[in-house]
Amino acid sequence: MNLHAKLLERETAGKPVTVGVIGAGKFGTMYLSQARLTAGTHVVAVADLDIARARSQLQTAGWPAELYAATSLDDAHKRRATFITADAEAMIADPRIEVIVEATGVPGAGIHHALAAIKNGKHIVMVNVEADAVAGPLLARKAKAAGVVYSLAWGDQPALICEQVDWARAAGFKVISAGKGTRYEPHYHKSNPDNVWDILDKYLNISDRASINPKMFNSFVDGTKSGIEMTAVCNAPVCCRRATAYAFRRRHASNWPISASLNRTAALWKRKASPKSLRRSTATAATYRIISRLAPMSCSKATQNTHGAVSRNTRCCQTRAANTPRCTGRSI
Repeated sequence: MNLHAKLLERETAGKPVTVGVIGAGKFGTMYLSQARLTAGTHVVAVADLDIARARSQLQTAGWPAELYAATSLDDAHKRRATFITADAEAMIADPRIEVIVEATGVPGAGIHHALAAIKNGKHIVMVNVEADAVAGPLLARKAKAAGVVYSLAWGDQPALICEQVDWARAAGFKVISAGKGTRYEPHYHKSNPDNVWDILDKYLNISDRASINPKMFNSFVDGTKSGIEMTAVCNAPVCCRRATAYAFRRRHASNWPISASLNRTAALWKRKASPKSLRRSTATAATYRIISRLAPMSCSKATQNTHGAVSRNTRCCQTRAANTPRCTGRSI
């Protein structure tokens, strides 16, 4: 299957894939910057609570003003333009829109929008991994029963990890570990939305601080986002085809081949892990599937973030997940 060829068929037939985007934040805007140039795709509407900001984001993404000047959904369909609206419900209910891209980053909103999309017979691209971490498998089950597709966003790390796992298995390899790389230093654990700029300013040149959500960006810095994204990977059927145990541990890339080794003797011989650490290297997948709904823990004072999870408590769950008496969560 060639995606570009399929899209060209839709373009040639005059029936482009009609898309509604919810959330004109960082990821939503990145998608919109590409969608404008993708043959066979028509972004009918962008729903965001802040319409002025949504328009500004489209301008930043290189959209000519006339492309997002539609005055209604009907006008957008008629002129193949884009309608900016604050009414996501009306957009989802439009029978002419085929796909909903949920990019709010808010778990409750994402689940609500996904359920509404399924009810209205629309496919869902769930950019919102926070929502997937809470209810991804349940939403996928409902979508399948309704005859629509529920999918993570290809290009985002969870989907790319799943793609690599699928490729490796199809090539005959036995996959024993899957993960992601990110910039992390121990002092990042102390980061919060108020001081995250002390870290971001060293690596990024963000002139307009109002253009990003510091709570969301802090989750990238302090490790919370990595935990949530790996939860989404665990939720994906391609990675977790059967009930088993998983661990989410921070390791330097140079140490991972040993720490992830299935050969206990080899790991001990290299003196990279003790028998005790090997025994405690896995924890039930449920510990990670509930990151967005962790119960309060006594290991540290919680710093509330945008996901409804607690970043420092999530860190505790990552580093001592096998020690469940000291780090406990609730199943969904």
